[in-house]
Amino acid sequence: MNKEFMLRAIELSRQNMQANAGGPFGAVIVKDGKIIGEGWNKVTSTNDPTAHAEVTAIRDACAKAKNFSLAGSEIYTSCEPCPMCLAAIYWAGISTIYYGNTRKDAADINFADDFIYDEIPKDIKDRKIPMVPCCHDEALVVFKEWENKADKIPY
Repeated sequence: MNKEFMLRAIELSRQNMQANAGGPFGAVIVKDGKIIGEGWNKVTSTNDPTAHAEVTAIRDACAKAKNFSLAGSEIYTSCEPCPMCLAAIYWAGISTIYYGNTRKDAADINFADDFIYDEIPKDIKDRKIPMVPCCHDEALVVFKEWENKADKIPY
């Protein structure tokens, strides 16, 4: 852990909150002791509900690395990741998460995501947003094509 990287994430959260880019969240991705990506919350400035600090930092690092894998890297984020960001961190292959504020701290300023954490373990039929299967046979054909695709790039 390197406090300077966390302080950079916190500074990104402050600067971009003050600039009205979005909420008070910042993140940096570090590999081999160097920052390889930075991000901050851009939800309101880009009208993109997925533009959380961790996701924008992952996008930045992957674009710079020209690789969808961030294996061997760490993320420093000013707040404990929400479920979406946590999933993105796992998909990116990031090895360690360092965070400043907790999700309770975020909830205290009206950034609550416990309802999503609560929804994930529920059976599909019990979730608040209906999930309705449709065209399974047709969709499965494409999965079979992927399974047999000789030149696929696995991830």
